[in-house]
Formats: sequence, structure tokens, C-alpha cells
Amino acid sequence: MIQRHDQLSEAPAQLPDPIAAMVTDTSLAAGRRAFIRSLGLGAMGVAVAGAATPAGAQQAVNDVDIFNFALNLEYLEAEFYQRAAFGQGLQASDVDGTGTPGTVSGGRQIAFSDANIRKIAVELANDELAHVRTLRAALGSNRVARPAIDINLSFTLAARAAGLVGPNDTFDAYANDMNFLLAAFIFEDVGVSAYLGGGPLLSDPANLSGAARILAVEGYHAGAIRTELYVNGFYSQTQAIATARNNLNPGTNIDQGIGDVNTANLVFTNPTTGVTPARTPQQVLNIVYLNADTRPTGFFPNGLNGTIR
Repeated sequence: MIQRHDQLSEAPAQLPDPIAAMVTDTSLAAGRRAFIRSLGLGAMGVAVAGAATPAGAQQAVNDVDIFNFALNLEYLEAEFYQRAAFGQGLQASDVDGTGTPGTVSGGRQIAFSDANIRKIAVELANDELAHVRTLRAALGSNRVARPAIDINLSFTLAARAAGLVGPNDTFDAYANDMNFLLAAFIFEDVGVSAYLGGGPLLSDPANLSGAARILAVEGYHAGAIRTELYVNGFYSQTQAIATARNNLNPGTNIDQGIGDVNTANLVFTNPTTGVTPARTPQQVLNIVYLNADTRPTGFFPNGLNGTIR
């Protein structure tokens, strides 16, 4: 679709480790509790610091389940952006945990032609790495391992469903700047609506506050990607992706493109209320699994780890 450009000679930026100082504290439990308080994560922090789950909790899923669901999605985003920006994925110390660990298929460093898009990719990669480490630190020994992730064939399947490529053609998310932006658009709005849908399921207000802080970052990410796509005129492609995502949840009409040549739609909102729509966990799963039956395929070929899968 777009010509691939020459590889950049600049070395990948050093990745920050936002929790390194905390996890090397002489009192690991005390350090973790302090770190969690700084994030606004409350009761879940008590649980992962060693105490039992609060008695009498009868809900189908608890706060740990919700944050592990979010961690699965953050693994996906981090692996995509880390590979696109730096040519390497998460470290072994960032992916262990409970459940079935998996490998990552696909991904490579992009030879960006636009320096500004490269800088956006680097910033998003660093943010998503920090999200993974933040959630893992908060969850402690309850954190799930990174499941098997496909960021190769899954993009082709998504692009075929949206009609961006033919039924026998491939879509290379790493070929150039615009393919990268379209690939990022496939999940950015989903991440925002996933946090919105998961928020009401959290029982502790402090945990809701912590989730809201990550949600705000995801919203900025989605806005940055939508803006770059808009200024480059990818109106029809984004609408096709939005329609394909709606089709994965029959009866819904949540998704939106970025507008057209006359009208921008850079902010993903309900046009009547001005607020961003939420997705239920099942609706999110249908999108990342790329089917309407909540059957593990697509970006998570073996399913997510944790209770919500």
C-alpha cells in the first residue's frame, strides 16, 4: 500500500524502569505498598502484599481479576510498540506469572520516515512498558504471565476483515509509518473502552482511581494515533476498521472512524453525551480474538491468562 523506507541508524532509546527502585527496597512488602499507594491502588495492594482476599466478597470477579485482564491487554500493546519502536520485546523479568506463559509471534523495528511518528511510537512504547510494570508490581504474586501473543498474522486477519487488503493478501504492520498507525488504531480505542468497561466492576474506590490514571494515558494515546491518521487523510481506512470492530459484537455500534475531509472526529465519544463509550470484557475479547464467539484466536491464539478469558 505504501512504500517501505530505509532503516534508521539511530540506536533504540534506553527504556525506563519505573519500579526498579521500589522492588529493591530492603522491605519488599513495605516498598510495594508504598508504590501502590502512590498509584492510587488500594485494597488490591493489601492483597498482593500478602494478606488474604477480603472475607465476604461474593462478586463473580474481584479487583485482582480485573487488573489481570488489563495486564493481558497491556502485554499486547507493549509487545507491539516495543518491537515497532526498538526492535525488541519485553524482558523475561516483565512476563512471568501465573497461568500458561507464551511466546510472541511477529514484530520488528520500523524504519520510520517521519521523525514525529517515530517519536510517538517511542513514547507509546515507553508508556506501555510502564503500564505492564505498574500492574505487575501492584498484583505481586497474583500477576498473570504473558500469554501467547500474535502480532503478525492477526494484523492481516484484521485488515482482511476490514477490507484494507484482499482476501489472499497480507498486511505488514511494520512496513512503514502509515501501516504502523493503522495497526495501532486497531487496538487503541479498544484499550480505552476496556478500562471504562472494567471500572464499574472494581470494588475498591482506590483501585478505580488507579485504573482511571492509566485510562487517561490510553486516551491520550488514542487521540495521538487518530490525529496522525486524520492529518494523513486515512478516513476510509479507519472507518473500515471501526465497522469491522462493530461487526465483531453484533448489535452494537460503538466504534467510529476519524471523520472525513470536512469534519474531524479525533475524540472517540458518543455524539449526544460527549462521553467515550465503554465495552464489556466479552466485547473486548471478541475484538482481540477477532471473532464474535469469544473463541481464543487472533491476537491471543491460546486465550488470555486469568479468570476473564
